[in-house]
Amino acid sequence: MSIPFIVLIITFFVIALLYASAGFGGGSSYLAVFAMSPFAFTDIRMMALSCNIMVVSGSVYWFYKHGLLDLNKVWPLVLVSIPFAFIGGLFDLSQELFYILLGFTLLIASFFMIGIDLGKTRTLSTVSNLGIGGGIGFLAGLVGIGGGIFLSPVLHLSKWAKPKVIAASTSFFILVNSVAGILGQWYSNGWGVDIKILAPLLFAVLIGGQIGSLYSIEKMQAIMVKRVAGILILFVSLRILYKYLIL
Repeated sequence: MSIPFIVLIITFFVIALLYASAGFGGGSSYLAVFAMSPFAFTDIRMMALSCNIMVVSGSVYWFYKHGLLDLNKVWPLVLVSIPFAFIGGLFDLSQELFYILLGFTLLIASFFMIGIDLGKTRTLSTVSNLGIGGGIGFLAGLVGIGGGIFLSPVLHLSKWAKPKVIAASTSFFILVNSVAGILGQWYSNGWGVDIKILAPLLFAVLIGGQIGSLYSIEKMQAIMVKRVAGILILFVSLRILYKYLIL
């Protein structure tokens, strides 16, 4: 492994802490870090989704406990996304194509996240929610992340809800789609991940995710939730595009 394992564990802890503070699982950054390791591409997608599930499970719990997760509002987003994420997980995608697609998508999303004016909230129609959830769910399953990195900018741009409510809804969306995506990949390619490697990473992201979620709920201002997410997305997108388009 080109990265010492203890460094990998610490890095995943930090990623989980930062991403959980914005309602994300960190899947895109886990994949970016894994890209510097010799793990098989199919394995790193499975491990990134597993870490996603560990982080956002805690986030969903805390957001729900603090009354920020409205399941009646979020269900149209996940109703179609779950089967579409599973279907997306069945498709084979080359590593290079995956990262190029992810890099450009995140780059565009970051500009919106950092600069948009949230204003007043408004509610999208149920049909719109179903379409958004289904499309993003399929893309999430296809590239092997939870989909929140795509969903959050759409919800912010549509002024779907307040930033912390969006963070809570995004966490739930990531959770169900990560489960669906990992099942699709498992069905397609089987499970080849070494649990001895995965377990310490899961523990690191669990702790980091818990701290990040609580900090977001108790301390971080709404505008900071949006900006932290945007800065993180921008960094990851530039890192990926530099690696796969320039180097």
